Amino acid sequence: MQQLSFKNRIASNYIITTALLIFVVFFVIYSIVRFSVYVKVNNDIKIEVAKHLKEIEVKENCVLLIREKQWKKIQFNKVDISPAFIQFVDDLGALVDKSPNLKQKKLNYYPEAINNVLFDARLENTSVRQIQVPLYQNTKIIGYMIIAMSLEDSAMVLHNLFIILLVAYPLILLVLFLIARFIAGRSIKPISAIIQTSNIITKDNLKSRIPLPINKDELHLLSNTINNLLDRVENAIEREKQFTSDASHELRTPLAVIKGTLEVLIRKPRNPEEYKEKIDFCISEVNRLNHLVDELLLLARFENQRQSLKIEKVSLNAIFLDIVSRNSTIINEKKLSCVPLFTKDFYVETDSYLFSLIVNNILTNAVKYSKTGNVINFDIKETTDAVVFTISDSGIGIATEDLEKIFDQFYRSKSNEHPEIKGTGLGLSIVKRLCLLLQIDLEIKSKENVGTSVSLSFPK
Repeated sequence: MQQLSFKNRIASNYIITTALLIFVVFFVIYSIVRFSVYVKVNNDIKIEVAKHLKEIEVKENCVLLIREKQWKKIQFNKVDISPAFIQFVDDLGALVDKSPNLKQKKLNYYPEAINNVLFDARLENTSVRQIQVPLYQNTKIIGYMIIAMSLEDSAMVLHNLFIILLVAYPLILLVLFLIARFIAGRSIKPISAIIQTSNIITKDNLKSRIPLPINKDELHLLSNTINNLLDRVENAIEREKQFTSDASHELRTPLAVIKGTLEVLIRKPRNPEEYKEKIDFCISEVNRLNHLVDELLLLARFENQRQSLKIEKVSLNAIFLDIVSRNSTIINEKKLSCVPLFTKDFYVETDSYLFSLIVNNILTNAVKYSKTGNVINFDIKETTDAVVFTISDSGIGIATEDLEKIFDQFYRSKSNEHPEIKGTGLGLSIVKRLCLLLQIDLEIKSKENVGTSVSLSFPK
């Protein structure tokens, strides 16, 4: 079965709802008209009952009409749209008298009917509304006055109304469907623009954007959301291109250095000391290359956040001791002091391995940019909202204008001024990425020639 288009589905859903509403409205109209018709007939019958009870008297178990000749003459000559039929019967239902307009017909007496209560009955082939009023002598019922009015005209009105509503119902729904389909087509017109724009967007063409509708409705929000998505995709691809370019450049540099060194080494025979010096240099470059590859892989690994987190209770004190111990060789080479400023144990819920990578990268930077004999402070404080782990040094610091760029991949602040300090420019990018993954608030404060302070906040 072929599925309806989006435009037709909107129109169909609207029509289904409208059909139910119109059905209820038509049913209410019909019920009100029917109720009004019956109320009118019932009131007319009650008026006739009250009037004719005044025109009769009961004597010696007989019902007598006061001014009988005048009554029959009036009944015979009276012209009504819905004339009242009047009949008198005895207590057994036998006919005593009747109004001339009944002619050869007579009303039926229903012994099972409740006295003084209106009900539907038949006068031969005619539908009538009827009431049976008991006539008393003292407390004894000696007969009944039966009054009825025809329902033929009322039934015809109700029948005609039913036919009109029955015919009008599908016609109204058809017209409403066409109108709803037209309006739905105009309403979803921006979707066509979305489809058209989406068809021309490729990996090489991410500049196109969906024109925003004038009305700020859901389609405006959808178009704006898709445009924002395209902005993010474009930025991500641009970052990917930049990352690939920078990574290839960073990988080529040590390879070119190694190749050049080896080419120089084989040009002529050399003494063992020169061979050892050049080989050691090549080994250091290979180590640097390995380190760069490891960091690139680590960054790519968490770029897509595919690493499953293992959240557990972690001791910040233990992390501090482990990282300092792991970097003790380079710390001792520069005669640095790592000083803990906390006096008690602190615990947080996080991934121990990933958090160790964060602290290790921060400490490595602090060691790298500190001068010989400097102090690196480790402090842990607990506030009402968070536990804050801070690593601060008194190294060369970071220029204020560079603070916003330090998380960019391969960016190194004023690296030309400090060629002796080696690095890849990926450490803080990895720190930033892991902090986002672990929902750790990262804050870096720095001042040139004063030092740098890195704070990691764990919200409670």
